[in-house]
Amino acid sequence: MTQHPPPRVVATDCDGTLLRSDGTVSAYTREVLRRVTGAGVGVVLVTARPPRWMEPLADLGVDGLALCGNGAFTYDLASRTVVSSRLLEQEVLGELLADLRRGIPGIRLATEGLDGHAREPGYEGGAPDDGGLVRDVEELAGRAVGKVLVRHDHLHTEELTALVAEVVGERAEVSHSGAVRLTEIGPRGVTKAVALAAWCAEQAPPVGAHEVWAFGDMPNDLPMLSWAGRSFAVANAHPHVRAAASDAVPGNDEDGVARTLAALLGLGGAG
Repeated sequence: MTQHPPPRVVATDCDGTLLRSDGTVSAYTREVLRRVTGAGVGVVLVTARPPRWMEPLADLGVDGLALCGNGAFTYDLASRTVVSSRLLEQEVLGELLADLRRGIPGIRLATEGLDGHAREPGYEGGAPDDGGLVRDVEELAGRAVGKVLVRHDHLHTEELTALVAEVVGERAEVSHSGAVRLTEIGPRGVTKAVALAAWCAEQAPPVGAHEVWAFGDMPNDLPMLSWAGRSFAVANAHPHVRAAASDAVPGNDEDGVARTLAALLGLGGAG
């Protein structure tokens, strides 16, 4: 790796990147993150996770805000509340859900919104205690939604994502974060990069893209990795992400993010 000035901000995806495959974070990674923030470098979690899945990550030692739902929700880690949001327009949401239902047989739909999770009967991935069970698309369309989730029992993720993108067109953002047979839809123009850039612009003084290092593993990370001044793909990343990133680092199960930060920022003794 060539020499670069240290960043002012480290932006990292969570699942598949910062977190290990079992969803945990090692004591080593927690210590490195503590040292990174102690050195005056901001750490921002930028994730596809909905706000309701952020509580287990609230004790990472990362203060401030997390950007959730691929940029749709800004979440305060301390108070564990959503402080701002970018939502799908109600009319667009209704059209999309109806068009998806007609255009892709066999799908099941769910949403993540300001009032939590809502899902159709038969939608896999909703835990029994998730609540939010609805009976028809009209009920889903009547909520304040930051993300639509599309599942299919048989279509692989890449195939499903291509079909969803064809139906959606330019009306919204379509991506996937690596979950099996799952595609995600967010508001038009809302990506991890857009949310991160907006957060950086609000800092005093504002943080430029060249002052940001970003870590990721899946196609929904590509906008953020392209925007950041330096981008890192973990070894287990999607091929498109490995091709797009400026640097390659060890995988998530080897604490690749933490080991890279410890080495490049000279955090002696972190290991």
